Amino acid sequence: MRLPIYLRIAEDIKEKINKGELKPGDAIYSENALCRAYKASRMTVRRGLALLANEGYIYSIPGKGNFVREPDNDTYTLYYNEMKNFINSVDKTKLLEVNIILPNYKLINSLQITRNRKVIVIRRLFFTGGEPVAYDVKYLPYCKGMPIVEKEIRYATFPEMVAKSTSLFAIKKELIIYTQMPDEETKKYLNIYNELPLMVVEQKLYNREGKPIGMGITYFRGDYCKLYAESYFSDSKICEKYKNEAET
Repeated sequence: MRLPIYLRIAEDIKEKINKGELKPGDAIYSENALCRAYKASRMTVRRGLALLANEGYIYSIPGKGNFVREPDNDTYTLYYNEMKNFINSVDKTKLLEVNIILPNYKLINSLQITRNRKVIVIRRLFFTGGEPVAYDVKYLPYCKGMPIVEKEIRYATFPEMVAKSTSLFAIKKELIIYTQMPDEETKKYLNIYNELPLMVVEQKLYNREGKPIGMGITYFRGDYCKLYAESYFSDSKICEKYKNEAET
């Protein structure tokens, strides 16, 4: 089925940009020209242009028009799930601890809480094919009356752990990735007997107001984890996103 007109406008302009027919800094056709070319209303044309702007293809200068944006070569979309990465998936977890503690100095700063605010700590081991591949620690500010259900947290990803207290759509996520050598405790958990480095992922979650609602640290064996990122937007996503509308 044919796409809605505003999507056709966006796709046609995007194709010209991707083919190099329109280059960074070039002016996009005027709204009047697009209205005539597609026999569309000004509102429809503006909707297509807004879609291109939202996806980072064009920008607008009031009184002058729309222009092709310079691509951001330093920005990547990273796909991260502590249970599944580019080369490995977790098929078993072991819950080591669920406890309520008073925060240390690092937790006080990271979670922006007072020293008397209790924190839930959750420690888990992740396995693949019987081998321990990651040691995972999560910290959540304790809320009185909030249930701690072992069955639910055993296989839950970090955003899923906080989903009961806030909408997943409202969560802002922040990652810091680095390498380090394991300490003796982590070596024991992960059956490391040589100088195998760890890939460490620190994850922090924020609510809509920008307040931290959780911090997690996952220590991956370096031979069982590889992350993947991409720097481009897949054209097919627009069509998939608006598939239902195109069918009506």
